[in-house]
Formats: sequence, C-alpha cells, structure tokens
Amino acid sequence: MQGEGQAIGGRSMESMTGRLLVATPALKDPNFDRTVVLLVAHEPGGALGVVLNRATEVPVSEVLGAWGTLARDPAVLFEGGPVQPESAICLARMRAQRPRMRGFHPVSGSIGTLDLSIDPDAMREKLTCIRVFAGYSGWSPGQLEEEIQSGSWFVFDALPGDAFVDRPDDLWPMVLRRQGGILSAVAHFPADVALN
Repeated sequence: MQGEGQAIGGRSMESMTGRLLVATPALKDPNFDRTVVLLVAHEPGGALGVVLNRATEVPVSEVLGAWGTLARDPAVLFEGGPVQPESAICLARMRAQRPRMRGFHPVSGSIGTLDLSIDPDAMREKLTCIRVFAGYSGWSPGQLEEEIQSGSWFVFDALPGDAFVDRPDDLWPMVLRRQGGILSAVAHFPADVALN
C-alpha cells in the first residue's frame, strides 16, 4: 500500500511505489545493466517493477491489435524484466487524474497499470498513451532493500514522462544527469571500465 511504512531491519521504510530504481555501475546482473525500473508496487510482500529502457522490435499492434494505436512511440513491446516474460503489464497515462476507474490501478499521479482485457476503444478518450511490458522485475520481501543498501540501485523520484520517453535508450544517463552533482558524472561512466 502506497504511503504505508514497513519494518526493515528494525526501522520503518516507506513504500517506494512510483519511484525509479536506477542501476548503479556496481550492479553486475546483465538483466539490469544500465536499467531504469519504475516500481509499480512496493509492499511488505515484496516489490514489482518494469524496466523502462529496454525496447524490443515487436510492435504492440502485432501482439495486442488495437492497443497498438494507443502505444507511445516507439510503439513496441518493452522487456519489463526477467520474471514471466510471457505475461504483459500495461502502463497508462490518464488525461486527467481520476479517483476510480475500472481496470486502472494508480501508481503515481495520472500514471498507473491498466487491464488489457478492457476494450481499447472505450479507453481512447481517457488515456494519453500506454506502454506495454513483456515480463516484470520482482523482489521478495526485503530483497530490494538489501540490494539498495549494498549499492546496486539509486532510488529517485520519477517524472511523469519517464515511463513514456521517445528515446528509451537515453533514459539511464538522462535520469542520472538531472540529479546534478556527482550523480550526473555517473551518467558518463563507461559500460566497460577495462576499455577506458
């Protein structure tokens, strides 16, 4: 539940739902190298997110028909993470923040997850865009907090457009640069230090 604290190692930790996880250069898991993950759920039972900067070449319309017309450019499926790659999670941006709408589960502000079993034509006037992710990133209770403490992830506030950028390959350095200071220098960290 967003806003509820949870006890981690004897102290309370606020939900990070709606925040960005940005892989640090220390994170060596190839599934998450230079990734930006939007957390769509962070609760005592664990955390779930989608990788925002791993576009595939598969058009959304090829897999989900009419939903493709609502997909933001690039209108392709994204690799949301290594868990259940055959499943789909849809992020949507509403035209206006609505308190309750069938099939829409708020994550942050006007952004939330959307049930793809709804008729896309019924949603056309309510949405500005969608992005569809094959699979997701998941963490068991306490696992994400341990990874953050060990230096694998930076945690930053998300901007409303982060989930729908036109150039997803540029998202990792873009998010780091806007933090300023030493973090902006990390954006220029070479992918392979041995080649430096």
